[in-house]
Amino acid sequence: MSTQNATKIQIERQPDSNRLNELGVKSWSIWEKEVSEFPWTYDTSETCYFLEGDVIVTPDGGESVSMGKGDLVTFPAGMSCTWNILKPVRKHYQFD
Repeated sequence: MSTQNATKIQIERQPDSNRLNELGVKSWSIWEKEVSEFPWTYDTSETCYFLEGDVIVTPDGGESVSMGKGDLVTFPAGMSCTWNILKPVRKHYQFD
């Protein structure tokens, strides 16, 4: 896998309820985290839907990406990044 692919975060802004139901988002686990900053590496890809929060994720060697409430986000396997949580996060998530 090239480094370029490993840093590509995909964001769907405000997907509609049909899209969320299609994915089964409501059945996914929930993760919560207070305001903080920490490094993270994705061993497998993760798709998540933000119920609350405001976050800036900066892939190592990449551009910072803002995300938060109402966003459906996919993080690629192999990506290392830094999470900067500006407002407490509550999200559904699923590892692929």
